[in-house]
Amino acid sequence: MNSTEIKGYLGEFLAVCLLKVKGYKILARRFKTVCGEIDVIAQKGDVVAFIEVKSRKNTDKCYNAITDKQLKRIQRTSEIFMRKNENFSNYFSRYDIILIADWKLPIHIKNVSV
Repeated sequence: MNSTEIKGYLGEFLAVCLLKVKGYKILARRFKTVCGEIDVIAQKGDVVAFIEVKSRKNTDKCYNAITDKQLKRIQRTSEIFMRKNENFSNYFSRYDIILIADWKLPIHIKNVSV
């Protein structure tokens, strides 16, 4: 495993810790389908959040690493998750991003437009 992969795993671990502290239940990590992968799927109240985690040297690089193509992939993959998990059919879904920059507190951006 190289340093980039280690940084990615650590970023996802920190994101999950942040979500748990905020009262979220983690439903899945690295949920994979033929359409793609979602880093974290979490639930709080009647909301299921599909979360992309970006770990970079600074916040700007984290934010700039998010592409429209990735967000569309997350949307398609989230639709598969919701179809496979009918118990969440009455829940609202949204797309979030968690930015993990070196030596900074994580930033949780909720309800990103896809």
